[in-house]
Amino acid sequence: MRRIVVSMWITLDGFVAGPQDEMGWLLVDERLQKYEQDLVDTAGGLLLGRVTHGDFAGHWPKAAQSPDQPDEVLAYARRLDALEKIVVSASGRTATWRNTRRIDRVEADEIDELKRGSGGDLVVYGSLGVIRSLGDLGLVDEFHLLVHPVFLRRGKALFDDGRDPLELELVSAEPFPSGVVLMKYRPAGVASLS
Repeated sequence: MRRIVVSMWITLDGFVAGPQDEMGWLLVDERLQKYEQDLVDTAGGLLLGRVTHGDFAGHWPKAAQSPDQPDEVLAYARRLDALEKIVVSASGRTATWRNTRRIDRVEADEIDELKRGSGGDLVVYGSLGVIRSLGDLGLVDEFHLLVHPVFLRRGKALFDDGRDPLELELVSAEPFPSGVVLMKYRPAGVASLS
């Protein structure tokens, strides 16, 4: 059975972007790039919200065809371009990107069906609305939080809806040379499927 893995770059104070989606605080080193490549190399697809899908569709297919890109960016871009993309969009307005299909909303039955599909895990990047819906339904199998050593002090929080706490169990923690720490968690009481 495939897992839903949320991979999120986040600050120490829980923000995933600045108030206007600023991301200038990101610290990327070789180890972080290797993590991202390994994640998508073993993934079976991406599960994205409409806006994140559109942003990715506007960048990664072009990067995959650009010989000017560094080798590690080119490899990552080509893998993203080849993966199955499932975009959540109630409006039906989605960007054009190969291997993309749309679902209307995050519903437990439909997500369970996706998880029963063949192939590797489904990775969720960005897509705060999708992540919050998946979290509310208890459908996230693992959170990969790339914790950056910065207090942003204001911005967009991963979860900010005042819902009940979601207890997590630490799977692993790995510091990178940049100061970023990859912390993998799964919901408390959920057995590992890997």
